[in-house]
Amino acid sequence: MAQSNRAEVLVIGAGLSGLTAASELHRQGIDVIVLEASSNVGGRVSSVTTSLGSHLDLGGQWIGHGHHRITALVDKARGTTYQTFSRGLPRIVHEGRSVSLFSPSVLFATIYLIFLDLASRIYVPRGWIEISVEQAIAAFVPFEIAAQLLRLLVAVSSTTELSIFSVYNFAKSIPLSGGLSTMLRTQGGAQDRLVVESMGITTSMLANELPRKILTGMPITNVSQDRENGVTVRTASGEQFYAEKAIITVPPPMLKNITFSPQMPPERIALQENTRMGVVYKALAVFEQPFWREGLGGEFLVLDDPACGVFDSSSPGGPGHLCFLVAGTPARQLDTLDTNVRREMLLSRLVPHLGRRALHPVDWHEKAWHLDEFCGGGYLAYGVVGTSDGLLPMPHKPIGNLHWAGTETAQEHPGYLEGAVQSGERAAREVACTLRGAHTDKQEESL
Repeated sequence: MAQSNRAEVLVIGAGLSGLTAASELHRQGIDVIVLEASSNVGGRVSSVTTSLGSHLDLGGQWIGHGHHRITALVDKARGTTYQTFSRGLPRIVHEGRSVSLFSPSVLFATIYLIFLDLASRIYVPRGWIEISVEQAIAAFVPFEIAAQLLRLLVAVSSTTELSIFSVYNFAKSIPLSGGLSTMLRTQGGAQDRLVVESMGITTSMLANELPRKILTGMPITNVSQDRENGVTVRTASGEQFYAEKAIITVPPPMLKNITFSPQMPPERIALQENTRMGVVYKALAVFEQPFWREGLGGEFLVLDDPACGVFDSSSPGGPGHLCFLVAGTPARQLDTLDTNVRREMLLSRLVPHLGRRALHPVDWHEKAWHLDEFCGGGYLAYGVVGTSDGLLPMPHKPIGNLHWAGTETAQEHPGYLEGAVQSGERAAREVACTLRGAHTDKQEESL
């Protein structure tokens, strides 16, 4: 047995949650090894550098208003934050034309959202668990533009496929993120600020705090535990790792290929079976300057199929970054298209509003998270219609020597970077407290 294959704690998953937990344990002097299935660390945080030298986030990027944990982490990494540029409300576009914010369709959609936000705070009928968001919109929204707007807003804020996502599930998640207004707003909301150097500086900093403690290319196939030997983890290559405790940060739907011994309790198996990963495609167009600020600005809600949200993520000193988010079922329409076709499709819809300069970015970066072999999707996992499994925050009660983290388990802001950090800190506290108690018991026994 190689000594390097043993630690006090194994952390499975080197995303923001896992790295946070591992860093906190390491800070407390607890020996930890992080096992990551992919060849890179960061998980749903993924950053690239453009040909102009600017930095982009293909994964999570925004710091929401009041998200103090991720703010502190960025500050520790010496990141430079700036407020997302916005002129207020985004421009709504349908068939190439702007839709008035005072049109019957937009007003009706606004009333619908206000009602849902109030219901989420007061009372959510249990019967809504059997009604998908798509069914609710089809049944109760008479205006097509209003229906398209609601589909886009729910999809972009949750990355769910609306035909299998219940109104109950969505409504119950709203208060955890500060309400719909906060979730959908840019300045002062969930998209409040960005990081000049990209969010990748946080995961890089945490990884650098764990020298020789992170092993990539280690997909897990088996996790077993017993009272005497703690936890044994086997990888696809046949390597084995041993620890007293393990923290699993992998979302429930992505655990189906891992065999647990003893078998997980029925409720945990149900959680794995009745949840799905979010579906989202993200692209960033890079221009030498954010020229759109000379006119209408860079925030759009494009209702034409495939519907998408467009955001100005340019840093104060430039260059210009336009972020495109296509979420839920519409994102799957892009999967079979060529990169050039996708780029042309998304950029051409902005030409009536920004001019033909929109067709000629210097760089184009994209990622379909639902096609990622190891992440499986983003921003988070969610429960399917008709079941109460997967309600946020997802269960994280320890099972023997196994502890659970990941943004889906966060008590505050699940699905956000803030939630990932919170869950990692919480899991580290649980494990450290348990280990200290176990070591104290052993010392007393030896006296």
